[in-house]
Amino acid sequence: MALWGGRFSQESSALFKLFNDSLPVDYRLVEQDIVGSIAWASAITQVGILSEDECQKLQQALKDLLVEVEDNPELILASGAEDIHSFVESSLIAKVGDLGKKLHTGRSRNDQVATDLKLWCKKEGQQQLVLLKGLRRALLDLAERELDAVMPGYTHLQRAQPVAFGHWCLAYVEMFERDISRLEDALKRADTCPLGTGALAGTAYPMDRYKLAESLGFASPTLNSLDTVSDRDHVVEICSDASISMMHLSRMAEDLIFFNSGEAGFIDLDDEVTSGSSLMPQKKNPDALELIRGKTGRVYGSLIGILTTMKALPLAYNKDMQEDKEGLFDVMDSWSICLEMAALVLSGLKVNRENTLSAAQQGYANSTELADYLVAKGMPFREAHHVVGEVVVKALSLKKPLEDFDLVELQSFSDIIERDVFDCLTIDSCLEKREALGGTALPQVRAALAAKLAATE
Repeated sequence: MALWGGRFSQESSALFKLFNDSLPVDYRLVEQDIVGSIAWASAITQVGILSEDECQKLQQALKDLLVEVEDNPELILASGAEDIHSFVESSLIAKVGDLGKKLHTGRSRNDQVATDLKLWCKKEGQQQLVLLKGLRRALLDLAERELDAVMPGYTHLQRAQPVAFGHWCLAYVEMFERDISRLEDALKRADTCPLGTGALAGTAYPMDRYKLAESLGFASPTLNSLDTVSDRDHVVEICSDASISMMHLSRMAEDLIFFNSGEAGFIDLDDEVTSGSSLMPQKKNPDALELIRGKTGRVYGSLIGILTTMKALPLAYNKDMQEDKEGLFDVMDSWSICLEMAALVLSGLKVNRENTLSAAQQGYANSTELADYLVAKGMPFREAHHVVGEVVVKALSLKKPLEDFDLVELQSFSDIIERDVFDCLTIDSCLEKREALGGTALPQVRAALAAKLAATE
């Protein structure tokens, strides 16, 4: 029987029940619903609704129920209940009889589901932090292994200047550390307890909501009942944080897909994260990375979904908000498996150092060094930029790198060029000059890596 059936004189249609019921989605909140109910039993005992004996019986029955559903989760969906709250309450009544009907005194499903969802977000958010930190560790390990491999850096997907592969790794470390920080901030804002705010106006019983919040592991209770039961900012924030993080994952995946291509040949991916073709036996496809890139779109979709659902809702609770969970659950599932998969990809990745060095040398990445050399000899930068552009045009026509020009050839473009020019055209020289904070000089990259490793210990 529905929890709200007394007001109605006929049964809901089968179609409405199918449309209205949320159990196939919110069954995942069973642990949080039971934990919240145990805390609520204590709270209403303190204001005289339950005796100590009744409270103990209810709490023991709830604990038993949690063990049962953990051992046999199919019990929940097989119940045919409207939602997880109905399942827990009806199961409790089946265990302790009419005593179970007293538990919901002073509580609404509105503050109940808000509490369940925040508890779930807090728990799952902490697990996501572990995975984010694991991915950061995988990037740091890769940076240690391949720190001094030289590769071309890119702008506009055109070879630009040489960088250390460790520098590339640390760029993504910065991105994922921002993701960690964002999620930590979101979880702080979610650390307020909705329980005890009722349907929208607050509970009629004089309970200590600070104590109730503490019993559930929240930092504090919420302060406005209208806002509490209609607030889903924590869902929006987590979906937003996940979307930004998935964007970072997708960018990294795209880089690695390109690096792994036959055209680049910069890296080799381990067999355990790649697949083959059903037709072409030579293929080794970067499917793990492509799926990370592909799943990013569905995470974005869930963010837009919850934002659109919430954008015009009047205070306080509206049934539209039942749509908050399916997208959130999918976001967390997608985000977590992508974080795990990315870490696995990185753990088996190997850099083809000869290929990356050759590409860095062939891309005229030392053109800027030649311009800087001319500036050091007294030529204005804009003029130096033009001269080097002419040198590159000639080099392209001859299909040879700048360092292979002889002195006479270079002096035909500017008579201030001397033999010392060749010292600045090497790849090592290109790297060494980028020694300011944040640059790709190897001592700077080693120092940055050491600082990251020390901070994560």
